Amino acid sequence: MVAPKKINYEETRLLRLEENKKRMAELNLTVLAQSLRTTTTPKPSPMKKVNRGPRKPVDLSTVRRSSRVADKPPQVYKEEPVEPLGRRRSYGGNRVRDLTGRVYASDEDREYASGRADELHSTLEPGFPSFVKPMLQSHVSGGFWLGLPVHFCKQNLPKRDEFMTLVDEDGDEWQAKYLPRKTGLSGGWKGFAEAHELADGDALVFQLIKWDTFKVYIIRVNQAEDSNEA
Repeated sequence: MVAPKKINYEETRLLRLEENKKRMAELNLTVLAQSLRTTTTPKPSPMKKVNRGPRKPVDLSTVRRSSRVADKPPQVYKEEPVEPLGRRRSYGGNRVRDLTGRVYASDEDREYASGRADELHSTLEPGFPSFVKPMLQSHVSGGFWLGLPVHFCKQNLPKRDEFMTLVDEDGDEWQAKYLPRKTGLSGGWKGFAEAHELADGDALVFQLIKWDTFKVYIIRVNQAEDSNEA
């Protein structure tokens, strides 16, 4: 028996190419492809030139507004000049205070006044809470803010803003605003400090005689100079 002849891949590919060519010839595909290649692409139509005149300025006053604010005058947005840093503006005709003439107490005089205040503090009745507060420049000039001991405030003073009464050794009274969040005296303290001419180095003893009243004892820093001269 004769074995069948083997056909390789290349012969099979050539046979398929011949068959495809015959089918394309029968369907006239070759002629159609050539006609498509020779066809020229249409040229784009030239763009029309538009003559544009100068732009007119936009009238911002005719901007569409909401019906809720249609009867109100239009807003004017104008840039205001900003004052440069380094310049301080005075309000109400008040000038910035000149603090160059401050007098600072010496360490020896400051210790003397604080020691005298501690002696006085030790003689006060223990039933009324009290503390010693030496004065600094920020307490008696400039900002006039008096910070009080935090522990004392938490235990003895009101939990909300209150006016405290300050009673001096002559029985005269002043009102000062106590701020619990900052544990200090603000409004009104300036009047007390200026009326008693408090100075840097003075030592004050505060005794809480009522829930909203302080008895205030003042030890002058310049008393140290008087005692030395004596």
